[in-house]
Amino acid sequence: MSLPPGPPPVRPRVVYLTVLVAALGYFVDLYDLILFSIVRVKSLTAIGVPQTEMLGTGVLLLNMQMTGMLLGGIAWGILGDKRGRLSVLFGSIIMYSIANLLNAFVTTVPQYAVLRLLAGIGLAGELGAGITLVSEIMPRETRGYATTMVAALGICGGLVAVFVGEVFDWRVAFIVGGVMGIALLLLRIGVHESGLFQQVKTGSLARGRFSQLIGDRRRLGHYLGIILVGVPIWYVVGILITFSPEFGRAAGMPTPPTAGRAVMFCYMGLAIGDFASGWISQKVRSRKRVLRWFLTLTTICVAIYFVPGPKPLPFFYALCFALGLGAGYWAVFVTVASEQFGTNLRATATTTVPNFVRGAVPALTSAFQALTPFTGIATSGLVVGIVTLVVAFLCIRLLDETFGRDLDFVEH
Repeated sequence: MSLPPGPPPVRPRVVYLTVLVAALGYFVDLYDLILFSIVRVKSLTAIGVPQTEMLGTGVLLLNMQMTGMLLGGIAWGILGDKRGRLSVLFGSIIMYSIANLLNAFVTTVPQYAVLRLLAGIGLAGELGAGITLVSEIMPRETRGYATTMVAALGICGGLVAVFVGEVFDWRVAFIVGGVMGIALLLLRIGVHESGLFQQVKTGSLARGRFSQLIGDRRRLGHYLGIILVGVPIWYVVGILITFSPEFGRAAGMPTPPTAGRAVMFCYMGLAIGDFASGWISQKVRSRKRVLRWFLTLTTICVAIYFVPGPKPLPFFYALCFALGLGAGYWAVFVTVASEQFGTNLRATATTTVPNFVRGAVPALTSAFQALTPFTGIATSGLVVGIVTLVVAFLCIRLLDETFGRDLDFVEH
């Protein structure tokens, strides 16, 4: 059902500022999200975790962070449709900034775990609220360019996390993230709420009901489909890149890769991939075709990653870059999530979808850990990857082609 005629067009200055705030918010979001992978070994060593427990403790903390994002995604998404996109955008920034600052002062694994959970809850809200807000204020012809800018600039936060995490003490790195987030709140002045949301807010239509999102077969198919299409991105980042030192040692590499370098090259690829996927989707006027193309590139790179035998270190880092390039369809992925659903459910969907993808990491790492004692680390990682990629290809069929879709409609 379409909405009545909407508010007048948003002034260009407000549009530019909104895109900038959403992009910088995602920049700080990714900085914190990736920073843990960079400082995992240094921080756990500093608080007394022995080398033999490093992998298990790292998986525990990563799972706590991702579980927080899963829970936070639901809460922030519902709030975004009930209270507004701006309240979630800035509320989530405040929460993860404070958690980041406190993370700099942990001395035990339980403290670390609790703060990664809280940081995950905070991190869950920013991207969905930002993409929803940007999608609703942009003309349909150029919407993809704006969401691409948000996603691609945000990815650069991962690159900054690599630099700060490797050059500075891990406690300083967490403080930097917290300070950046708090400073970002100063840009709130001048950012306005979505006009489409304001229209829906004044009516009696139900908003932000998660049960409404999954209670209809068509909407449920779209919802599950877009989540599973995004899971390979975090399979690449959460397993292949985060645990690249362990994969390198298992493959017999004389000098195993460092997690920091692997993340850096991967995120260079992700940044370029996000620009490319968003731009290509605008040029070919299709979201689904671009998703298939980038998933195909990811599949090829995963196959090369698991070719038996040691790899030269420069080749391995080049492969990390290629993996990031193939998995760089996040910009198109979050745009499709926003375009699939009506205004009264859009924030709920757009916020929960990427966080369910991130929240799938505990399931991926648990399957990876469970298989490793029986098959070895390489075969375990390959099996998880094959299942993830095959399901993603199948689920693209469940999605609507949303390029150029008007967003002035609601769900009943």
